[in-house]
Amino acid sequence: MARVQSNGIEIEYEEFGDPQAPVILLIMGLGMQLVAWPKPFCEMLVAAGFRVIRFDNRDVGRSSKIEGRYTPSMLRLIMSMLLGRKLRRPPYTLEDMAADTLGLLDALNIAQAHIVGVSMGGMIAQIIAARFPLRVLSLTSIMSTSGDRKASAMEFRDLRKIFLRPRPPSDATRDQVVEHMASTYEIIGSAEHLREVSYLRKMLSDSFDRGYYPAGFMRQTTAIVANGSRRALLKQINAPTLVIHGKRDILVPPGGGLDTAAHIRGARMELIDDMGHDLAPGLWNTISSLIIQHCQQAAVPAGKAGA
Repeated sequence: MARVQSNGIEIEYEEFGDPQAPVILLIMGLGMQLVAWPKPFCEMLVAAGFRVIRFDNRDVGRSSKIEGRYTPSMLRLIMSMLLGRKLRRPPYTLEDMAADTLGLLDALNIAQAHIVGVSMGGMIAQIIAARFPLRVLSLTSIMSTSGDRKASAMEFRDLRKIFLRPRPPSDATRDQVVEHMASTYEIIGSAEHLREVSYLRKMLSDSFDRGYYPAGFMRQTTAIVANGSRRALLKQINAPTLVIHGKRDILVPPGGGLDTAAHIRGARMELIDDMGHDLAPGLWNTISSLIIQHCQQAAVPAGKAGA
């Protein structure tokens, strides 16, 4: 792994594959580190002829921490989500995180890339595709949303079960934190037959060892809530777009993916049975195949597809 200066902060990243191959840039979601992009999943993309880059967003893992800024409580954030109230002064914005991502590409001298994001990473990817179209070969938005409150509204019982459950104390041990996070995935994750407990616990343990930092989770959550609806922005996207969503997702219900696809011209929508809000091992082949096909088709010049 390595680190670069980007947008005034440091970003930790890792890459796989031929440096001369077309780039797939993977953007992770809320509070999760680069290791949440499974290495075998990355290797599937590499085997199809791509250079793959995964990285820690600001405020997680080994990238810079944005300290000393006011962050609302979780209760206030939930009330803002439920009532549709936009936060005025977040610690930073999703636009800032999009700038971090572009800065990483700049530091690596990459002019264009296929942009793939999950959850919050999908939101960042959408912003990049809309604001910086010349940098984007294709867009893949996974288990994400348009930001429209009604389109992706959670059931209140699910919201309470996920966000208002007791959190580990500040002096929690590694085992306590891993257990808490694993139990969260039992709530939001894919069907049991797609999951693999040993993989999940290793990924969560690796994340803790690289840098457990709950304050970053809160600041990233604030950035999401402050961003609001991106429906108007999505209409500006011209990149070939694939939207992938799980039918079982309760954290970002399928309506969020459907609304995203509905507001991007020509977007292709893929709903996956038994998929929740995770990249479970039983889904790696399916999701990687969809991404590979999408990126390969995006590389075909207009008028030659199907020739």
